[in-house]
Amino acid sequence: MHEQEIETLIARRGALWLALSTLWLEREPREADYARMIREIDASELTLKQLEWIYRLEMSPVMARYQLSMAGEWRAFDETVLLTRLVHHNRRLGPVRKSVCSLFSGLTTMMSRPRFDQLIMRLMVSRGERPPG
Repeated sequence: MHEQEIETLIARRGALWLALSTLWLEREPREADYARMIREIDASELTLKQLEWIYRLEMSPVMARYQLSMAGEWRAFDETVLLTRLVHHNRRLGPVRKSVCSLFSGLTTMMSRPRFDQLIMRLMVSRGERPPG
């Protein structure tokens, strides 16, 4: 991937990735965090299905490593390091890697899934859609 492609990927996904990274923080997301995530999702014009795949394939394989690390407490991410890791992962996300990430996504999303589900509920309400019930 050339520098221009990297810049395009960061321009297209960077703000969304940074907003969604809150789902993996040690602390629970605040109302302001959910509001920021919803703003970025709406700005990206993503469907719920597209958002699910971004969460499962683009982010979770990278973000789960933070949760599994023995580094101790963490309350925020170094945005440059985080974006670098996400770009590196996404550069290699071809058909085979997508299949593997999809296969193991239950494990990589396990700890953040309740927060993601809460985000989806809030997003649906903000869009005037009826949450599943």
